[in-house]
Amino acid sequence: MEQKLISQSILSDSEKLIQLVLELKKQRNAVILVHNYQRPEMFRIADYIGDSLGLSIKAAETDADIILFCGVRFMAETAKVLSPKKTVLLPTLDAGCSLADMATVEKLMAIKNKYPDAAVVSYVNTSAEVKAISDICCTSANAVEVVNSLPHKRVIFLPDKNLGKYVQQHTKKEVVLWDGYCFVHDKLDADTLMEFKQKYPDAKVIAHPECKEELLKLSDHVCGTGGMAKFAKSDGSKDFIVVTECGMTDKLRQDVPEKNFLSFCNICPYMKSTTLPLVVKSLVQDIHEIKLPEHIIINARKAIDRMLEISKNAA
Repeated sequence: MEQKLISQSILSDSEKLIQLVLELKKQRNAVILVHNYQRPEMFRIADYIGDSLGLSIKAAETDADIILFCGVRFMAETAKVLSPKKTVLLPTLDAGCSLADMATVEKLMAIKNKYPDAAVVSYVNTSAEVKAISDICCTSANAVEVVNSLPHKRVIFLPDKNLGKYVQQHTKKEVVLWDGYCFVHDKLDADTLMEFKQKYPDAKVIAHPECKEELLKLSDHVCGTGGMAKFAKSDGSKDFIVVTECGMTDKLRQDVPEKNFLSFCNICPYMKSTTLPLVVKSLVQDIHEIKLPEHIIINARKAIDRMLEISKNAA
């Protein structure tokens, strides 16, 4: 009985916070972006839910004064690059990204000097400073398309080596791989996934391309978070094994309730560091505002725009 009362109290507090956030964002003319990997309760306060670049593009199209990004820092920086006149807030500075941190300006400049004929293709999971000295950006969904569109015979692909290896298999270009990885995806084990497949033989496997090559070979479909629901809806299978960060399964269960989703995943502590109380505090106090030098915004925007132009032409 006592445990039940405690649970009801927690639920009540959560509901109060959700209502407070919804009121605050109206008062502040704010738009709230929530990445697919966030805690389930964060979806309740979202204006838009999705992948990082798609969210930033959506926010840029609004007349909001404030963008509050429930994601990680590089995502909030991208939102600032695409909406330089808007105030961009990140609820917590704990929301970093170890993958993005593996790509530094100093290291990229050194590799560019080593391969002066190569184009630099930066995954969106990089800082604005790194994007600013890149030739073009890409997402997990369009990485192959972007690389193949370039006139260069050699590309420096950063920072995820697993995504880079996936691209390498789908291009004739020489791909200079960066020694970086997302630990959430990189530590997923192929042998364990095989056991999962044997336990659920009728389930299709959907995997994120940040996973190791041996896991991707066991998958029925490889795509970024933005393509997972689309595949599940269009495929005739009823059951799916989702190989990525655990939060994606919560989102898929909401988006495609008629299908069954099994998690083969790890939790990203950076993504889960954003909470409702921190969102309230950020909206009230404007804390953790993302600010970038003008030259970084201008040059990073060029790399992003080049990618968007390729996607538009291919459409």
